[in-house]
Amino acid sequence: MSTPGLGDADDLRATGTPVGDGEASPLDDPRVSLSAQLLSAAQRAGIGQVAPGEVPTASALLSAIGGVRGLVESIVPGLGFVVVYAVTRDVLPSVLIPVVVALAFVVARAVQRGPVAQALAGVLGIAISAAIALLSGRAEGNFVPGLVINAVSLLALLASVVVRWPLIGVVVGLLTNEGSAWRGDRAKRRVLTLATVLWAGLFAARLAVQLPLFFAGQITALATLKLIMGVPLYAGLLWVTWLLVRTVYRGRAEAEVGDAAAEGDPQRS
Repeated sequence: MSTPGLGDADDLRATGTPVGDGEASPLDDPRVSLSAQLLSAAQRAGIGQVAPGEVPTASALLSAIGGVRGLVESIVPGLGFVVVYAVTRDVLPSVLIPVVVALAFVVARAVQRGPVAQALAGVLGIAISAAIALLSGRAEGNFVPGLVINAVSLLALLASVVVRWPLIGVVVGLLTNEGSAWRGDRAKRRVLTLATVLWAGLFAARLAVQLPLFFAGQITALATLKLIMGVPLYAGLLWVTWLLVRTVYRGRAEAEVGDAAAEGDPQRS
C-alpha cells in the first residue's frame, strides 16, 4: 500500500491482483458507477488484499504485496541497477538491464498464461525512468519518477488529513461497504487518520533520505536505500496499518455479535 494505491513504482509492482488474460475488467464498462470504480481500485491496493477484521498472518501479508513472485519482480530490476552501476559507472547498461529483466518477467508470465497487467505496468515505470536517465545523460534521472510519485503521494495524504477525509479511511470505507460512516465514529476516525499520517511519514522519510543523495549525485547509495525503503518498508507499514484498522473494526464487529446474542437470549429479556 503507497498508501494503498499510492507509492512509487516498486510499491505498485508489488501489490494488486491484476485482471487475468481473457477476463473483462469492470473498469472497461462505461456504465459502472464511480463508486464501483473506486472500489475496484481499492481492492487492487495492498490493503485491499486483506480483510480489516482478520488476524494478520505472514502468508496474508505476503499475498497482499504480490506473493513471492511479486516481491522478486519488484526487487530484482532495482538490484540489477545497483550492481551494474557499481561495477561500470555507465548509465546506458545500468538503466537498460532493469528494463530487460522486467521484460523477461512479463514474457515468463505470458508463457505460463498468467496475468501480465501488473508486470507490464512495472516495465512501463522502469522504461520511463530509463528514458529520463538516457535523455539527460545522468544516472540521477532514473530516480526522478519515484521521487515525484513519493512527493505527490505525500501531498495527497497530508491534504486528505487536513480536510478530514484521510485516504486510508476512504479506502477502508470502500472495502467494508461502510462508505463514509466511519467519519461519525470517533475511534475509527482517529485510527484511520493515524494510519494516513503514518503513510505520509513513510513518503516523507523516503524524500528526506533520498533527495540529499539525489542532489549530491550519490547514485549507488541512493539506489541501495531506494530498495531498502521500498517494498520492505511498504510491507511493514501495511502490516501496522492492518493491525490498527483491525483494532476498531474487530471491536465493533464483536460488539454487534454480542448485542445480537443478547437480544436473542430469552434469559436476558
